Amino acid sequence: MENFNPDPKPGRLILPLVLIGMIATTYTFINRVTTNNNLEVINIDDNTTEEVVTDEVVVDTTTTSTTTTLPEGVVTYLEEIQSEKIQSIELGKKVLETNQRWDDKDTTYQEAQQEFEAFIDDAEQFVATVANPGPPVSNASLISSHEELKVLASLIYEDTKELLEGLTAPDTGERRSSALSSFNNNLGSFQQKIEEIISSSTSS
Repeated sequence: MENFNPDPKPGRLILPLVLIGMIATTYTFINRVTTNNNLEVINIDDNTTEEVVTDEVVVDTTTTSTTTTLPEGVVTYLEEIQSEKIQSIELGKKVLETNQRWDDKDTTYQEAQQEFEAFIDDAEQFVATVANPGPPVSNASLISSHEELKVLASLIYEDTKELLEGLTAPDTGERRSSALSSFNNNLGSFQQKIEEIISSSTSS
């Protein structure tokens, strides 16, 4: 004989009881956490707009620069002596190459003599280039420095003449070697003086 069950779905009463228990447990847990940590529970309505304020950081990108303005005449002069420095470097390179070829016996005596003679003409023209036009007459400091350049250019010219004399001398190359050393020293002093003039003019 079958037992009569008045409720065909007895499990439907269990689900509500489980939900009530979960809600109660969650409520108790939240209250305990907020109480123990001194937290404040804030209810935000769905229509509430939360405004987030961000601090704008302004970075100062202003830099201070110092600009030195040189008179046009000074600028022109500095460009001229820079060009003369380049000319002196080229002259020195040609002299050294010719002298080395002669030492290595890669050139004939006649060829070396012609080249050394050409260096004298080049150096003479170099002296004329350095002499004029020179710096502005109103700049006493540049005029004084330019006189030193003129002296050094004249010494370079004399060295080229001595190089030819050394080539034709009856010794074993000592005179030519001495002339080449003097040429290199005067050429280096000339180039260094130009660097000093440009540096002092642009930094003051």
